[in-house]
Amino acid sequence: MMLWIPVTVAAALVQTLRFMLQKQLKAAGLSTSGAAFSRFVFGAPLAILISGLALSLSDAPAPRPGAGFWSFALVGGLAQIVATHLTVGLLVLRNFAVGIAFTKTETLQVAALSVLLLGESILPAGWLAIGIGLAGVLFLSLRGKGGPLLSRATAHGVLAGGLFGLSAICYRGAALELGDGPAFVRAIVTLACVTSSQTLAMGLWMRLFEPGQLTRVFATWRRTIWVGVTGMLGSLFWFFAFALQNAAYVRALGQIEMVFTLLVSFFVFRERLSLREGLGIGLICASVLMLVLLL
Repeated sequence: MMLWIPVTVAAALVQTLRFMLQKQLKAAGLSTSGAAFSRFVFGAPLAILISGLALSLSDAPAPRPGAGFWSFALVGGLAQIVATHLTVGLLVLRNFAVGIAFTKTETLQVAALSVLLLGESILPAGWLAIGIGLAGVLFLSLRGKGGPLLSRATAHGVLAGGLFGLSAICYRGAALELGDGPAFVRAIVTLACVTSSQTLAMGLWMRLFEPGQLTRVFATWRRTIWVGVTGMLGSLFWFFAFALQNAAYVRALGQIEMVFTLLVSFFVFRERLSLREGLGIGLICASVLMLVLLL
C-alpha cells in the first residue's frame, strides 16, 4: 500500500475529531474566531518543536524557504483561516454531519476551477459526478417544504470547500518549493511556517476587533488546547500526504471523512438526519466515489 493512502485516512479521522471539539467550544461561549484561533495558537508551538526535531535528525540539508514558498504558504494559510472560520460558523447553523457535508463540495469545485483556470479537460463521467454532487448540495440546502433553495448554510459550506481546496493546492506547492528532501521534513517545515503566520494574523485580528476573546481562549486552555493538538496533527498528516501525492488525489480519498463524521454525529451528538439530508449526503458521497474511480 502506498504511504499517502494511510496518511490521508489518518488526516481525515483526526480532522473529524478536531471539528467535533470546535463545535463544543462554540457551546462553551467562544466566538467563531476564538474557536478557530484555538486551532492555530496551541498547534504552532508543537509544529515548531517537531520541525526542529525532524531537521536535527535528518541527514539532508535544511530546506531554505524562498519567495515562491512564502507566496504559496501565506495564500494557503489565509484561505484556510477563512475556511475554518466559515466551517465553525456553519456547525451551529445545521447539524454536525450536514455541516461538514457542505464543505465536501471542495473536490467538485477544484475540478471546475481546473477547467476554467488551468484549461484541463474533464471526462463526461467526471461532469456526471459533478452534477450528482451538485444535486446532493441542493438537497442539503432545502430546509423543508417551501424553504429557500439558497441559504446562509449553503453559502458558508460551498465557500469553505473552495477555500479548503485552494489551501490544499497552495500547501502542496509550498512543499514542492522546498526541493527534493524527505517528504516528512518538507511537510513539517511547511506546517510550522504556516501555523506560525496564521497565529500572528489571527491574534492581531482578534486583539483589534474582538477584545476579550484572546483572554477567553487562554482561560479555557484545558479545552482549547486539544483543538490545537488535533488541528496540528491533522494538518501534519494532510501536509505529509500533499508532499507525497497530488493534492487532488489526496482530497478525493479524504472524503472518507464523511463516514467518520456520520459516526460522530450519531454516537456523540445524538443527531438524526432527515431522509432528504441523508439523500443529499449519499449523493455527495456517490459523486466523490465516481471521482476517486476516475483518478
